[in-house]
Amino acid sequence: MNQPLRLGIAGLGTVGAGVVKIIQSKSELLRLRTGRDIEIVAVSARSAGKDRGVDLSAYRWHGDPISLAQSDDIDVFVELVGGDEGPAKDATEAALKSGKDVVTANKAMLAHHGQPLAELAEGNGLTIRYEAAVAGGIPIIKSLTEGLAGNKIKRVMGVMNGTCNYILTRMQSAGLSYDEVFAEADALGYLEADPNLDVGGIDAGHKLAILSAIAYGVQVDFDAVKLEGIGQISIDDINHAADMGYRIKLLGVSQMTENGLEQRMTPCLVPETSPLGQLEGGTNMVVVEGDEVGQIVLRGAGAGEGPTASAVMSDVLDLARGIRIPTFGQPAETLGTATPAQCDTPAPYYLRMELLDRPGSLAAVAAALGQREVSIHRMRQYDHEGDNAPVLIVTHATSQSALATALADLKSHDAVIGTPVALRIEQI
Repeated sequence: MNQPLRLGIAGLGTVGAGVVKIIQSKSELLRLRTGRDIEIVAVSARSAGKDRGVDLSAYRWHGDPISLAQSDDIDVFVELVGGDEGPAKDATEAALKSGKDVVTANKAMLAHHGQPLAELAEGNGLTIRYEAAVAGGIPIIKSLTEGLAGNKIKRVMGVMNGTCNYILTRMQSAGLSYDEVFAEADALGYLEADPNLDVGGIDAGHKLAILSAIAYGVQVDFDAVKLEGIGQISIDDINHAADMGYRIKLLGVSQMTENGLEQRMTPCLVPETSPLGQLEGGTNMVVVEGDEVGQIVLRGAGAGEGPTASAVMSDVLDLARGIRIPTFGQPAETLGTATPAQCDTPAPYYLRMELLDRPGSLAAVAAALGQREVSIHRMRQYDHEGDNAPVLIVTHATSQSALATALADLKSHDAVIGTPVALRIEQI
């Protein structure tokens, strides 16, 4: 029988404890599926005395994850500490320099430092595996690097932050405001310590940047991802979109165009009958379009102990089987540098604005849009009290740059109250 695969696990939070539970409870199943035993040799976390719901007494304790990463008696360093800098990055680099493969769930670290880490790993004949870093239990990394490797990827899109999807769907189902559901999500423990990582689109943007690197064979470039959070979305937007047959999602989209790589994580309208439109609660969904396979849809739990620990174990099992591929699906030295492109692929847009309720206001808005060649497909005015009239417009397909210019014109128009809200309508 092959020698056991020896693990050192740094980080014993929800996911780390889940990984320990799987190895302890399914040892025989894992051996049958890999042909070798998988053993935990040592662990590391900030507090040795904390009750984590698992028995850790058989494992050597390290107070410092770097010393664990450098241990001679482990084969794989499992990094579940989190954070793009500090102990997680330092320990990962130490493991790679010490001849250890790495399994991680750390999307922030890979989004910011993926290229140099991949070069370090591959320069030492090692690999970094990170299925758990994107979309929890959904096997999207394996799908892109293996199952769809024979395709030229045309587009990747998806809902990749369960907290944002929970907030938006809860607003619609309960008729609550954004602030009310935000407070509810916070009380339930759904939000990160820094909530802007969730509702500002940063967490999901990290994931999109990683998927783009694999899909298009380029270096990770998180700084080029256009980010827009969901804080501006009102219950009126939710209801108005539903009236027109749409749902609002924080949607990540990346595609390679003739101008370069478009990457955006922004609120969008999607048809309510589409797979993305029907996605409820904290569930994630990733849609991939390939030239050979067409469109495929992967749906599942995007977070939580079981789904994320399952993804970590999928990487561990691949290493136990001897399956080794480059970090981003092709050698890091061959990854190109994509030209960042603004999102100018034409699409229809949803516009919400308040106008002074006086003759000529609507005509002035239509004229301002028309001057920038933004054509109106539908317009709707709702009942109102007072002097301000809420108006909704759905445009025909137009470029983002043309729309931005038109909206800048409208902001300075005396008939328009406040700043108009503009949301892209994504065709699925």
